[in-house]
Amino acid sequence: MTPVSLGPDYFERMYSANADLWNFACSEYEHTKYDATLAALGTASFRSALEIGCSIGVLTSRLANRCENLLAVDINTRALRQARARCAARTHVRFARMHVPREFPETRFDLVVVSEVGYYWDDDDLQQAIDRIASVARGGVVELVHYLPRVPEYIRDGDSVHAAFLADPRFRCTYGERAERFRIDVLSVA
Repeated sequence: MTPVSLGPDYFERMYSANADLWNFACSEYEHTKYDATLAALGTASFRSALEIGCSIGVLTSRLANRCENLLAVDINTRALRQARARCAARTHVRFARMHVPREFPETRFDLVVVSEVGYYWDDDDLQQAIDRIASVARGGVVELVHYLPRVPEYIRDGDSVHAAFLADPRFRCTYGERAERFRIDVLSVA
């Protein structure tokens, strides 16, 4: 049987069991990954950014320092409530519940961050996400950040997400970093 994308029900179960199920707020690993995520962007700041899969907003609050306008989206309303509270003082950050890639903003962005979400998508959704991201980020930057070890319940591993983007001629890698447990690729979009 072909795997199907993990959807709203999966994340509702996860967030109802634990408000910070991946320990984003306190984990040394997560903070190291966030430091590397921001460092990979160099010193650039961005006029308009999209963060796909913002979860409880820990990376969002840090990314906001580099963006004039930031739209952070997630599939789960529980996570979004926490993200909104975490970023309440940041009036240039907006939040929306979206089931990406089935729902997707039509706005242009000069930065799209795809962090820790691509392995939840089946083949069709991954391709649709790639197409939609290429469309809204044309002339801009896409940053991919994914955990590398294989998680049995996920559709794919982090390397295969990055490989799918890198195989598409609309994206050109301008920076790549591989740590023991995560990978970052920064791509320019033609």
